[in-house]
Amino acid sequence: MLKQHLQQKLLQKLSPQQIQFIKLLQVPTVALDTRIKEELEENPALEDMSLMVADEPKNEYDDLNDGEDFDQESKTDTSDEFNVEDYLQDDNTNDYSTSFSNSDDDEDKKETPIAIESTFFESLQAQLDLIPLSDIDFIIGKQIIGSLDDDGYLRRPITSMIDDLAFSQNVLVEEEEVLQILEVIQGFDPAGIAARNLQECLILQLRKKELSNPIIRKAIAIVEHHLDEFTKKHYDKLEKSVGLSSEELKDVIAEIVRLNPKPGDSNQVTTKQLQIIPDFHVSNEDGVLILTLNSKNAPELRVSRSYIEMFEHYDKAAQKDKKMKEAVQFVKQKLDSAKWFIDAIKQRQQTLLKTMNAIMHYQYEYLLTADERKMRPMILKDIADKIGMDISTVSRVANSKYVQTEFGTFLLKSFFSEAIQTENGEEVSNKEVKKILEDCIGNENKKRPLADEKLTEILKERGYNIARRTVAKYREQMNIPVARLRKEL
Repeated sequence: MLKQHLQQKLLQKLSPQQIQFIKLLQVPTVALDTRIKEELEENPALEDMSLMVADEPKNEYDDLNDGEDFDQESKTDTSDEFNVEDYLQDDNTNDYSTSFSNSDDDEDKKETPIAIESTFFESLQAQLDLIPLSDIDFIIGKQIIGSLDDDGYLRRPITSMIDDLAFSQNVLVEEEEVLQILEVIQGFDPAGIAARNLQECLILQLRKKELSNPIIRKAIAIVEHHLDEFTKKHYDKLEKSVGLSSEELKDVIAEIVRLNPKPGDSNQVTTKQLQIIPDFHVSNEDGVLILTLNSKNAPELRVSRSYIEMFEHYDKAAQKDKKMKEAVQFVKQKLDSAKWFIDAIKQRQQTLLKTMNAIMHYQYEYLLTADERKMRPMILKDIADKIGMDISTVSRVANSKYVQTEFGTFLLKSFFSEAIQTENGEEVSNKEVKKILEDCIGNENKKRPLADEKLTEILKERGYNIARRTVAKYREQMNIPVARLRKEL
């Protein structure tokens, strides 16, 4: 038997406006333009003023009021009657579309030329077309080329390619036939293409060199039989196993290091590189830092005039039939959506400026001098407390936004670091310690690289009482290998 009872619960639920703001806040500037275009396509009640005709007459509805706060629900969500005045208020300040940029007006007009190049697969196909092959062998060659990864390796098993040829091409072949065509393709440029592993890739490249050279022959022997010792830099074992002197081994290693472990990447079209567009600009004017927001973060948006006129027509209509009410319900939905989106863009702009301004003042000395020793320890909570916002909001800003300074463009996340206490009780950023480690490793004797224990002793001599495991953690964070792998002959 079912038992019914009443229960009270206290739940925290985000409004649609808050959800939209959170999504917009974490979008970087490079993707904001795409997000705005998507909204313009989906919502005909939203217009981009920058795309309007220059001589278009401006009416009293071009500027939109600030709108409601994000923590309030829309008052007209469940009402059948509409307050037209909500959409007709005149506010000529239009502060949400104020431009912040220290670049010229022609910046948006600049276009990056795209080089016309053949892709990696097109280049291989062109070489295959020049080889006199039977129809079946040509099909096998196309199948092999199509099975290559972007880095040029053939990781698909031969048996799987045989099955593909049988089911998709209705071509029955033996494994020996596929291996013969594979050997032909491995002779194509770039050298090392269609290898099935790193060892085969390096051997293919070495065999295309002058085999009469003893250094090349010994390099092939090392790659074929002692690759594991080579990658782990056990040079003493290599000298004994191959019978090389230190100078000969140095020449052999130099020859192997010059090889390309990813031959496919060298011939790729690199037009789709990520372009970093800074969200902020920090300039130094006579010792005073000036913060500006990229103009791309403040688009000029407005509610469509035609949709407002539809509202006016409905408000003046004496009779409102069912079809008109349905039409106006649709118009109201689009107007609300446009209004919410404009408000979200405005609050995004204000939040970005507020957060970056707090970061700039917290790291003022560092941004003035670019000296990492001046960087203060700073965590997300420090900035969240300073601006009166949640840590998650600061995290969304720091993880995806960039700032351009006079000494480079940086991710905001790079300004955050842990605190380390020195012997005299002073707290410093762990980036200062990382800088010292980087300098020590950069100036070390590569024949006898510094171990983590020695690096720990150096830091303790300079007043940084840090454990060896902490030094190892910082070294790994900087992508620096252990001492044995940094050793050179």
